Amino acid sequence: MTRERPTGRRPHWNSSSTCASSWPSPRPRKACTRLLAAGVARAFDHGDLLVITLGYAVLRTALAALWLRAGPADPARRRTTLRFAAGVTVCQIGWLSLLLLPGAARLPGVVVLILAEVLVPVWAQSAGMTPWHPRHIAERYELFTLIVLGETVAAATVAVRGAFGRSHGTGGALYALAGGGLQMAFAMWWLYFDKPAHTLLATTHRAHRRRFAWAYGHYLVLTSAAAEGAGLATYADHLTGRTGMSSVAAGMSVTVPATVFLVTVWAVHHRPHQTRGREWVPFALAAAGIPPAAWSPAPPRWSRVCCWPPWSRW
Repeated sequence: MTRERPTGRRPHWNSSSTCASSWPSPRPRKACTRLLAAGVARAFDHGDLLVITLGYAVLRTALAALWLRAGPADPARRRTTLRFAAGVTVCQIGWLSLLLLPGAARLPGVVVLILAEVLVPVWAQSAGMTPWHPRHIAERYELFTLIVLGETVAAATVAVRGAFGRSHGTGGALYALAGGGLQMAFAMWWLYFDKPAHTLLATTHRAHRRRFAWAYGHYLVLTSAAAEGAGLATYADHLTGRTGMSSVAAGMSVTVPATVFLVTVWAVHHRPHQTRGREWVPFALAAAGIPPAAWSPAPPRWSRVCCWPPWSRW
């Protein structure tokens, strides 16, 4: 049941621990992913959760089928696979039932179901850990992070390009924003990839508790990386007068995500490599130095200096 090497094709823990991911076919799963993506705008703009919920439920139900298929082939871990299948299926029933609730009750229901989805792997793996390939898992998370950073650059580029078309005497500030934002993206990329993740997963992070802390820590890594792009776009709108935000509030839309990204990447990637207390000092100083950049004339440029990784080697 254990893969000897990663295939580089299937980006989830199930495919790293079992050989059951050849069915259902990837094409229907990709179609469900597109259905989910098509419902995002309707969900945020109009509160219509039907399309996004159907896409997600079908996609996750396919994952439950994979766990059911893996169970008979691995008797030693059958209890774990059945827990995965049962937990995922119950969550999907919950998502579909959410559509029947009144609008005011949906947000609390979403929070509860997100928490349930996150707890399913913890509950399932408590019955026995499934095997997985450290390099495969590390590669999947690294590629996902790289994609989000790329989207951050794309979002900021579109926003700055639009801001140049509306600028009236703010060209210099926009050039500083464009340069600082690009350097920020490079710094975030370097900071994340500076330490190899697979070495941790293959050694100290084989333990149940540390593995989940590493994996779930990426929620903050990915969220803060995406929020950085939104923050740069917000600051571009502020420079051209499209928002009523103060300079400090607009600056914080850049500095807060950068701080969260720095602290989280340090916690999941750098801290386990650090054996001496003084190695923590540069990260602590940088994390303390980023938020005050919201009061500076160019928050992205100052923030990227604090995120620039070479000082992490001091």
